[in-house]
Amino acid sequence: MGDNTSAGSFPPSQQFSVADLVVVVVYFSLNVAVGIWSSCRVNRNTVSGYFLAGRNMAWWTIGASLFASSEGSGLFIGLAGTGAAGGIAVTGFEWNATYALLALAWVFVPVYISSGIVTMPEYLQRRFGGERIRMYLSSLSLLLSIFTKISTDLYSGALFVQVCLGWDLYLSTVLMLVVTGLYTIAGGLAAVIYTDALQTLIMVLGAVVLAVKAFNEIGGYPNLEEAYLKAVPSKIVPNTTCHLPREDAMHLFRDSVSGDLPWTGMTFGLSIMATWYWCTDQVIVQRSLSAQSLTHAKAGSILASYLKMLPVFVIIMPGMISRVLYPDTVACVDPEECTRVCGAAVGCSNIAYPKLVVELMPSGLWGLMIAVMMAALMSSLTSIFNSSSTLFTMDIWRKLRPGAGERELLLVGRVVTVVLVALSVVWIPILQSSGGGQLYIYIQAVTSYLAPPVTAVFILAVFWPRANEQGAFWGLMAGLALGLARMGLELAHPTPRCGVPDRRPWLLAGVHYLHFAVLLCAITAAVVVGGSLLTPPLPPAQLKDLTWWTLSRELPQPSMDSTSQGPPDGSCSATPGSQQPVKAEKLQILALKDIPEPHFWARVCSINTMLLICINIFCYAYFA
Repeated sequence: MGDNTSAGSFPPSQQFSVADLVVVVVYFSLNVAVGIWSSCRVNRNTVSGYFLAGRNMAWWTIGASLFASSEGSGLFIGLAGTGAAGGIAVTGFEWNATYALLALAWVFVPVYISSGIVTMPEYLQRRFGGERIRMYLSSLSLLLSIFTKISTDLYSGALFVQVCLGWDLYLSTVLMLVVTGLYTIAGGLAAVIYTDALQTLIMVLGAVVLAVKAFNEIGGYPNLEEAYLKAVPSKIVPNTTCHLPREDAMHLFRDSVSGDLPWTGMTFGLSIMATWYWCTDQVIVQRSLSAQSLTHAKAGSILASYLKMLPVFVIIMPGMISRVLYPDTVACVDPEECTRVCGAAVGCSNIAYPKLVVELMPSGLWGLMIAVMMAALMSSLTSIFNSSSTLFTMDIWRKLRPGAGERELLLVGRVVTVVLVALSVVWIPILQSSGGGQLYIYIQAVTSYLAPPVTAVFILAVFWPRANEQGAFWGLMAGLALGLARMGLELAHPTPRCGVPDRRPWLLAGVHYLHFAVLLCAITAAVVVGGSLLTPPLPPAQLKDLTWWTLSRELPQPSMDSTSQGPPDGSCSATPGSQQPVKAEKLQILALKDIPEPHFWARVCSINTMLLICINIFCYAYFA
């Protein structure tokens, strides 16, 4: 993605008006105000206050934050781009989340709360003992954050600003990072969650307005399939079919051998990756652990699941419409033409969504959509910055400096955020030069090489008390070696361009990355089971409160040398490092675990769960 190419080929069809500028300024001012207000409500001078928002969050803020954290700008750009390139099958990535989110609230959160942990690696350390698994998982999570989350979100956000405003890529990136970094560093998790709730509202409204305008352009939903199948660029590569839209564009389930997203992989492989992302990833679980009670955690998962049903109508189908309206740019296949249009020879489907915004949105609303994309980018970045600093501080720094006090931990958390920001900016040119054809597929493929071993270990840790440290550690190592081998092959043999014969080794060409995820998870699980059975079991006392079968109703040992919750009025006036007796936090973890769920709200949650599953199954069946 060269700077001039992209900006040069998109003189925006309208100028950024005063109305647009006002909308953007008002939006950002509102964001900063919400961040400051929310951080005053929670005492952020304690570890629990800064990293877990004082365990004080309501269901609607958790649900909105779960949704906003997963729908970063990388997802807006990536989902719309993959929709433009291949139709609606990518919807499975969103709808599969329903089941993982329900598993998070009903199965995993009770175990995490009862074990009294703050980070996911900390859970594995308590469950298995030893240090090496915790250190490995923290390092892996930080690497995954930089390569699949921060870098792709920054790239897509900058691409969006470039297409819409013609601004310099780096100027817009640095500007967004400064605002994002400021309120994450200042306010901790509470600021992130409340601003996420605001972002979600604006993201959904803006995306719905754009979707309605896009459907109007092609004469409504009934015309979508016919129009999409005719969306062919004028410049094609002779003697090939890669310019033709997929015949199965409107089908969710595709052939298990020849499909671009085979239904077997989308059912089994995707479930493994979704379990990793929603049930074991720090960014997501941290939100549920900040709930006031288990009922709020469950209701938050349900709200996020309802919101996850929307992207097919407001992101993926508009991406397909973008191809219908602008086939020469969005659907280009000729390498020279693509390089001219968007700077990437492999294809320009990633510009589907920004192109739609530039062409269809009127003045004022155009500013709103730019604010929406910045919102999406910032909400996912703030989440990642906050959880990454939590991981580093709690899992790596406290190991290096066991005597570190409260104030030092908070300072380190803030410094790590700054370092991550710097690393992300350095990574942008590397991503720019690698500019793949479909951003979303890049994210999913990298995840499928590194995440399945973690899923296998967590599921066995929660459900199989016999699993022990040796088995888990060697399972993770075996999984890592296999995943990196496949990733190395992928980098050495990229997917061939249109018209070039596929000469990649069979393991790449013949085994889809989603099928590989199933294989990787199974091999890891086998190593964990074998290693655990060959070595002595853990004493039963060590498993108390740490597996699904050993949850008890007694006080868990609170983690992180527990600290106070600060003044009861939630004011900003606490002195850093002030320590009330450990009892406060003990009681709080107990409260979360032991408050009986109010009968009425438990029933409301259960009814909504059944309704959600019915809607999900109906939608799957309708589009299958």
